Amino acid sequence: MSHSTVPRSTPEADTPAKTPAESGGATGPGSRFRSWFRSRDRKRSGKLSLRLRFRRDRTLLLMVLPAVLLILVFNYIPILGNVVAFQEYDPYLSENGFVAIFQSPWVGFEQFERIFADSGFWHAVQNTFVLFFLQLVLFFPVPILLALLINSVVRPRVRAVAQAVMYLPHFFSWVLVVTVFMQIFGGAGIIAQTLRRHGYEGFDLMTNPEIFKYLVTAETIWKDAGWGIIVFLAALSSVSHDLYEAAAMDGAGRWRRMWHITLPALRPVIALLLVLRVGDALTVGFEQLLLQRQAVGVDASDVLDTYVWWNGIRNQDFSYAAAAGLIKGVFGLALVLTANKVAHLMGEQGVYKK
Repeated sequence: MSHSTVPRSTPEADTPAKTPAESGGATGPGSRFRSWFRSRDRKRSGKLSLRLRFRRDRTLLLMVLPAVLLILVFNYIPILGNVVAFQEYDPYLSENGFVAIFQSPWVGFEQFERIFADSGFWHAVQNTFVLFFLQLVLFFPVPILLALLINSVVRPRVRAVAQAVMYLPHFFSWVLVVTVFMQIFGGAGIIAQTLRRHGYEGFDLMTNPEIFKYLVTAETIWKDAGWGIIVFLAALSSVSHDLYEAAAMDGAGRWRRMWHITLPALRPVIALLLVLRVGDALTVGFEQLLLQRQAVGVDASDVLDTYVWWNGIRNQDFSYAAAAGLIKGVFGLALVLTANKVAHLMGEQGVYKK
């Protein structure tokens, strides 16, 4: 009887051969220095150093570099212009408006005192928060509900068509959106003309200051709900179908599966978008409200953005406009930090980690 003569493995045979750099072979001083730097970088706090992370992610960093430059040029560098909020800025002091900043006199907090003493400013703040809370209550849940509805559709073709139809108004300008609503709910709109033909009195919702805030919210829902659907459907696509099948085998119905699987999967996205929405509370649609200002009047349509435009930029009181914009930015930052802290207390990540 023949026996196999396969040699048993030895530690020397199982150990992979070391490279010349690892075994200290003569491969030149450059290789030894590189090995020393790698080992030193790995030992620092048990993770990769900044140098190695940069080398690893340099392709991704190059990809985002143009976007970072755009944000730097158009979002961060203009912050330096807030200095005119503490001046009596006059762009005609010099042929160059930038040079005029250094020639304008300092007035300290005089512009802020003017703003806080203006009753129109506080009325604009009140309208801004009223519109924000209405949109938060009436608009924010709509994309979530529509995403859950579309996600429950079995046929992919029907789901794709419904998603495209709902997302299409997002590409419309506010001029077109206001025009569509005017053709439907205006005094000469379809509904008013139909009522008159049947002997009823028509109506004009587009010029009614009492319901203007609800009309603005309806316009926002029709235009931007589709974008929110995309975000929530992307979050739902990451949920494993095995969870739904396991829950169904355990006897959970459709509502139980939605409550215990779908909504917990959407919770981080909901928290993140809610924090961003709260941070954007003082921006409730400049162009949308400016287009309808003459139809409903200043009292119903004046918010912070339109207030800054009419009382600052339009009257060329740039220091006043900069002061109002700076107040809005500080309050917006405070709202973001507060909402993010609440998200952390609820166990969510929010905009950034702790």
